[in-house]
Amino acid sequence: MDFSYSEEECLLRDTLRRFAESEIAPGAQHIDENAEFPHENIEKLAPLGVLGMNLPAEWGGPGVSALALSLAVEEIAAACASTVSVLTAHFLATDAILLGGDDALRRRYLPRAASGETLGAFALTEPHAGSNPADLQSRAESSGDRYRLRGSKQFISNAGVADFIVVFAKTDRDAGHRGISAFVVDRDTAGMDISGPEKTMGLKGGHVFGLAFDCELAQDARIGPEGSGFKLAMQVLDRGRVEVASQCIGIARAAYEAALAWARERQVGGQPLAQYQGIRWLLADMATSLESARLLTHRAASLRERGQRFSTESAMAKLSASEMAARVTDTALQIHGGYGYTRDLPLERYVRDARIMRIYEGASEVQKNIIAHGILD
Repeated sequence: MDFSYSEEECLLRDTLRRFAESEIAPGAQHIDENAEFPHENIEKLAPLGVLGMNLPAEWGGPGVSALALSLAVEEIAAACASTVSVLTAHFLATDAILLGGDDALRRRYLPRAASGETLGAFALTEPHAGSNPADLQSRAESSGDRYRLRGSKQFISNAGVADFIVVFAKTDRDAGHRGISAFVVDRDTAGMDISGPEKTMGLKGGHVFGLAFDCELAQDARIGPEGSGFKLAMQVLDRGRVEVASQCIGIARAAYEAALAWARERQVGGQPLAQYQGIRWLLADMATSLESARLLTHRAASLRERGQRFSTESAMAKLSASEMAARVTDTALQIHGGYGYTRDLPLERYVRDARIMRIYEGASEVQKNIIAHGILD
């Protein structure tokens, strides 16, 4: 499949690249070293419409294409992976309301989320239910015009600062995944406790939290009909995996470009590293892997834009890009030698930030199962 970017997509990409390089990248090391949530970066991106970039104009978004969204995520990830992790977690929450909610729920949450006035979180993972959401133990029991939500969640991005959280719980404990429903829980809801943030290896500014619930929700907090939560979560994750793949491409591209510049400038034996065949082959492999993952990702985004099924393609993109990011960031560090291992350069940060990409929003092994299901069944 051949990709040609529209003039608007190219303009958006180039504008965001310049903005990210000048306004976001300079603070990325500070965010990492201090495990600081990137509030300032999110505030800078809000006026550009980035926080609503996954939403149509009807609900406050700029109405850009899915391919433009992928390009935007890549540019921000190349500058600061912690910042882009906050954005994509926010996208998961607003995607859930967009895809599953009625117009009243959309009006209540989406325009303010798109403008950056509010921030969202997406709470699916539990301490004993990660790769298989059907195993989740949280319960939402209906009583009159209320629900009683009880349970816990783990590793929830943005939860400590989010204004609203999309939470998945079982409304019918005997119906398996068909008994899962989704709810919007506001930050000030009584009976919701937040713990953390966790101390993580990478994405240190993209904080993740634990949640505990024993609270009451109104019936209109439910997203869609009872029992529709599992299907909704899968639809949201299909979209989210394209964005994770774009994150991987951004991180890997930053590492590759650093290695390319280093190979041209670093002198060994009286000539640049780039003159040695071993280094040239490493750079060739990196460039090829990076472009291959980008093409798979943009293929999935293109299918999404056309309204076609893209579950298999999004899993392929996420698998390919996350595994690629691990290889490329590690190779880029290797090309830098001992300097790459120091915190004076961002290479070791790229390696740490890339590591989670093979785990969250479905580990690589889960992606292989999705792909196998798509091609066999």
